[in-house]
Amino acid sequence: MEKIIVKGLRLKAYHGVNPEEKVNGQMFELDITALIDAKSANASDELDDTVSYAKIIKTVRAVFTAESYNLIEYASNKVAMEIMKTYPKLKSVTVLLKKPEAPISADFDYVAVEETITREEYAEIVGE
Repeated sequence: MEKIIVKGLRLKAYHGVNPEEKVNGQMFELDITALIDAKSANASDELDDTVSYAKIIKTVRAVFTAESYNLIEYASNKVAMEIMKTYPKLKSVTVLLKKPEAPISADFDYVAVEETITREEYAEIVGE
C-alpha cells in the first residue's frame, strides 16, 4: 500500500463561528494522506493507474472554499468525503485541517482536526 501525500496546502477560507472569521477569512493549512494500492501504477508507469496529487489538490480547493462552514470538523469531513467520492481507487484518506490563526488568546502553532475515512466507512455512510 502506498501513500499519496499533500502536505501544507494553504488555502484562504471563511470558516469559523465568529463573525469576523466569516467576513475577513483566514489561512488554513491541510495535510492530506491517501492510501492506494499502486501495484498497477508501479507496473505500468501510467497516471491513469493511480490518483494524481494535482487532482486531489484541485478537489480539496474546490470543496474547502465553496462554502463557509462553522466548524473545522465539518469542513474536514466535507473534504474527506469528496476525496473518497471522486477517487474510488483510494483505500482511505486522512485530512489534517490546521487553523493557525484561530481567534484564541494563547500562544500556539495551530489548532486542528484530523479525520480518517476508509473505503468501507465511506460506503456505509453513502449507502453503497
